[in-house]
Amino acid sequence: MNFFAVDLGATSGRMLLGILTENGLEQREMTRFANPIIPLNGHYFWDILHLYNEILKGLKKVAEEGIEIQSIGIDTWGVDFACFGADGQLLGNPYSYRDPHTFPAMEEYFKLVPKAEVYAKTGIQFMNFNSLFQLSAMKTADSSVLKAADKILFMPDALGYMLTGKIACEYTIASTSQILNPATKDLDEDLLKVIGVKRSQFAELVYPGHVLGTLTEQVQQATGLGAIPVISVAGHDTASAVASVPAKDQNFAYLSSGTWSLMGIESQSAIINDQSFAANFTNEGGVEGTTRFLKNICGMWLLESCRREWKEDYSYGTLIDAAMQVPAFQSIISPDSPCFANPSSMIKAIQHYCQVTGQYVPETYGEITRCIFDSLALRYKQVMNMLHDFAEFPIQRLHIIGGGSQNQQLSQFTSNAVGLPVTCGPVEGTAIGNIMLQAKAAGLVSTITEMRELISKSIQTKEYLPQDKELWEEGFKKYLSVYREDI
Repeated sequence: MNFFAVDLGATSGRMLLGILTENGLEQREMTRFANPIIPLNGHYFWDILHLYNEILKGLKKVAEEGIEIQSIGIDTWGVDFACFGADGQLLGNPYSYRDPHTFPAMEEYFKLVPKAEVYAKTGIQFMNFNSLFQLSAMKTADSSVLKAADKILFMPDALGYMLTGKIACEYTIASTSQILNPATKDLDEDLLKVIGVKRSQFAELVYPGHVLGTLTEQVQQATGLGAIPVISVAGHDTASAVASVPAKDQNFAYLSSGTWSLMGIESQSAIINDQSFAANFTNEGGVEGTTRFLKNICGMWLLESCRREWKEDYSYGTLIDAAMQVPAFQSIISPDSPCFANPSSMIKAIQHYCQVTGQYVPETYGEITRCIFDSLALRYKQVMNMLHDFAEFPIQRLHIIGGGSQNQQLSQFTSNAVGLPVTCGPVEGTAIGNIMLQAKAAGLVSTITEMRELISKSIQTKEYLPQDKELWEEGFKKYLSVYREDI
């Protein structure tokens, strides 16, 4: 059977064909395209019609090649949403989570509902761009879009609605919003009420594997396909990615590595207590009722932002070769410091951090790349140390999935830092999880265990073992000495 996966990240999108045979899973990339943030009138937006049109192009290609697909699944990054009017029409492009209008929103919201109460209800890591604070910022700005919004749909649900005309609120994507209460398994009306938003403005919750609907007649005409079902897979890309981890048992942590690094464990229930609140960990929905207990870490956004600034288009190979000529831990940053969220110049932000903390200020592309790699690996160690304390099982291995799993040097650094074997792959973990959840909806597999066994047989992985333990322990001491959250 053939399954069509739409996988939309915060910088690019891709569509893959998943071909499930008796020998396992095969993948074929159908299209790949940019997903740029659009600056307009002092704000930053996503071009949702561009994304919709790219999906149509991918589906049209499937039809032109005569490929019969069983279903379609869509996953995207978290927190962002689109608003639709009572007539079902889109009310403007959605804000990007990198829009600065949310910078003061958290503290303003905490004047209405105490921070501890928000965490107790949601168990979600505090970030200024969480959906709750985006809505609060829109309310404060007297947004005409919010006032006219009959339905608020998270990004994969919005695109699913545009394809099928059917609405739903998929659980895993809703869980990123800081509105979902994992105890009640529903959006929290009290958190919404204080900013004048109603629960009824969101659709009913559904879980991964829900059949949303079939392609509308208009979409069928535009693509040349028939009434193909659209499945609500794990709509949050990390939830789909974690479903693809080829783990043999539960004693693992995962690192979904891309624009963001999302590091955590799979738990049978939410972990919400004083310790998780103090450490600012998040509890997001997973498949089969699991919780993804994790921390969001600024990932390859750091290096990709620098690459856009450098005059030459340096390849990853060139950057890595230059970085390895630089002494270890010469310059270290805290990747999640606010100054790296969306600076006008990432290079200057890194240099400023090093200057303020009294370190060597990196200048060359090799020095900056080494700074980023060292800092990410040490941040992973910091988070892993906390995960060991929270986990109810021994963490014996780290699985790295996503595009970042191809970075061999950073993967080795990560193994060195966390002191665990690291298994890298699959690269297209999100799309594979998306595909396998469609296969589960089609009855071809029945459990996540079966999914992971099939994935493990179908992909190649690469293993890294820890090296240079004493060197990395010394590096971690320096990291802690320059760690700052206020720059």
